[in-house]
Amino acid sequence: MHTSPLHLDASKGRNGCHASPNLPSLYTSHIYAYLRTIGDIGGHFSVCGNSQTPGFCAKPFAKNISSAKATLDVDMDIKQLNDHLGIPGVLRFEEHNGLACAIVTSPAASAAIYLQGAHLAHWQPTGQQPVLFMSRKSDFAPGKPIRGGVPIAFPWFATDSKPDRYQGKPGPAHGFARIQDWTPSFAALAGDDLHITFTLAPSELSRQMGFDHFRVAFELTIGRSLTMRLAVANDADMPLIFEEALHTYFAVADVHEISVTGLEPTSYIDKTDNFKVKPAANAPLTFTGFTDRVYPHTTATCTIDDLLGKRNITVEKKNSNTTVVFNPWRELPDMGPDEWHEMICVETVNAGANTITLAPKATHVMEAHITVGR
Repeated sequence: MHTSPLHLDASKGRNGCHASPNLPSLYTSHIYAYLRTIGDIGGHFSVCGNSQTPGFCAKPFAKNISSAKATLDVDMDIKQLNDHLGIPGVLRFEEHNGLACAIVTSPAASAAIYLQGAHLAHWQPTGQQPVLFMSRKSDFAPGKPIRGGVPIAFPWFATDSKPDRYQGKPGPAHGFARIQDWTPSFAALAGDDLHITFTLAPSELSRQMGFDHFRVAFELTIGRSLTMRLAVANDADMPLIFEEALHTYFAVADVHEISVTGLEPTSYIDKTDNFKVKPAANAPLTFTGFTDRVYPHTTATCTIDDLLGKRNITVEKKNSNTTVVFNPWRELPDMGPDEWHEMICVETVNAGANTITLAPKATHVMEAHITVGR
């Protein structure tokens, strides 16, 4: 199923709460504690009326909607989501082509996040053009990946390395996280920034693929800049081995007229040329054809210089040692014949040589921070 554009209307908010400006550190500590302690997702912490932060109020989502469900009862669950997490004029939940979606309309930015995949599909700082590319031909249907925005890859990146993982075949490309429903578990406003977290627990599908002892939280801080944190907790008594990515599609005026800086000194794996390892270019990256490059062992900040768009987009990252740059240079089944001109992926990743081995009861947090300049 294809979709029409979302229309963001700030008038539809419902019950919610505001948070004090010192929210981020308190909020983050609760999220990590939450990851360590949850059994079933939802309803395990409440931080309203904290004596150390007067006026602070942030509610978790109730326990009766679980990310372990295969699909959401959209009509019923959207009402519950708005009752528990809606913030007047800032955050509401609605159905869009059969999928539940969180709509953000804060003073600083607008955004849209689908519960399927905790998929950030739109982010637009006030007074600027949209920062993320979304394909106009993308499928929006249960169990189908969304093309554009920020797909979350977990617990593997790209093609599954296990040929018989699920029903005698490899698992889905980029893992199961982007086709599962996540649970919105926390929302609060701090200044002009909206903080919202989505959580993912083991499901029937993940168990069939061999993943039964993990917890994941995707924490977004949405404002004039965008911060995304992907936290993975290992509940098992043995190490958890996984890959992960924030597979971010950025909107550009014309990919022929952009450059990416930050990767000049780094050699790369060229997936368009039989995965050959190629030497560092020692020059900004420009685009003349199909590009799919994996840059391992790099923590570098990257900047997209969009000449025709008259802006630059900077991606800083933490606890990510791989960067992937991608443009298909052609039409795809869920991308129109000319849409590839309008996008570039600069992805925050841990994969391949930088695969994560997470100790029992430990938590790993990968972060991307995105800013826009002129």
